[in-house]
Amino acid sequence: MTDHIQYDDAAKALKLLDQRLLPCTEETFVCRTTEDIVYALQTMVVRGAPAIGVTAAYGCHLAALEILAETGGEGDWKTKLLEKLEIIAEARPTAVNLRWAVVRAKDAWDARGDVSLPDLAAAWLELARTIQQDDIESCMAIGRFGGVLFNDGDTIMTHCNAGALATAGYGTALGVIRGAIDQGKHVQVIANETRPFLQGARLTAYELHKDNIPVTIACDNACALLMKKGMVQGVVVGADRITANGDAVNKIGTYGVAVLAKQHGIPFYVAAPLSTIDRDTPTGDDVPIEDRTPREVTHVGDVQICPTDVPVYNFAFDPTPNELITAIVTERGVLRAPYTESINKAFDEAGL
Repeated sequence: MTDHIQYDDAAKALKLLDQRLLPCTEETFVCRTTEDIVYALQTMVVRGAPAIGVTAAYGCHLAALEILAETGGEGDWKTKLLEKLEIIAEARPTAVNLRWAVVRAKDAWDARGDVSLPDLAAAWLELARTIQQDDIESCMAIGRFGGVLFNDGDTIMTHCNAGALATAGYGTALGVIRGAIDQGKHVQVIANETRPFLQGARLTAYELHKDNIPVTIACDNACALLMKKGMVQGVVVGADRITANGDAVNKIGTYGVAVLAKQHGIPFYVAAPLSTIDRDTPTGDDVPIEDRTPREVTHVGDVQICPTDVPVYNFAFDPTPNELITAIVTERGVLRAPYTESINKAFDEAGL
């Protein structure tokens, strides 16, 4: 699955599969402006750290086209463009790939020096395409490295969606599962429903079922029982940001799953590309945690399920401490504790 993020050259638009409507409805959300990109990111038309990064990269190109239409490439277009880039970078606070993609666009701009706006827009389109293709290749490498961690017949639990839909294609956590299958292993998946946005029930189950990979949905508070019954041989999740010490910030509830896995002696793996590792942030406790609209908790669709005016906690992510993580699977290999050392070594070997 790689067609959920497509750039239409003729229309000069980014077409996104609207993940808010899955699994029952497949519709395309079209982005032509910076405002469209920010809306798509904030309302979770598109979500998942790598997919957010790819979308942001195309957003930089669309921002350049906007400024070109407004200014013709004359006057103070650089200041106006930088303002739009910062709007994109600040659309969501937790996933590091968002600002990472914008920084890559700025670095490409700096490298070209006194470039014209049309040439810059064209360069950013090529950069976005490169980021998109690189992400697919990274996910497939993650799958190869991670697939060996599981045995034939294993049942693997995952939390949230870290599959093709959360990336440019193939997936990180689901990439590991696909990697195990590509290696000839028969595995099945337990997809935690992942309240309140139900990414596991709606998205993970959707794409695994579509690929004929055996998947069963479990409510979030069934994790402990399933582990105690011996129904789970391993856990693999994605991450929206991994900090310098190896803490992993992922969808809310991931921390609890990791604690339960530790209690039951079950390996807990995090799968993510190096672009999701933020060496400038020391620990997971230093990462800003997005607090989303209460409506995601109080309503299912248009149906209200909570009393009116009762306060709601809707933190979107939580940090899982590195001591609960068995290994981090990247496109450069499997990283193990001490994570500060193994992370730095992976970056050095990658020339980053």
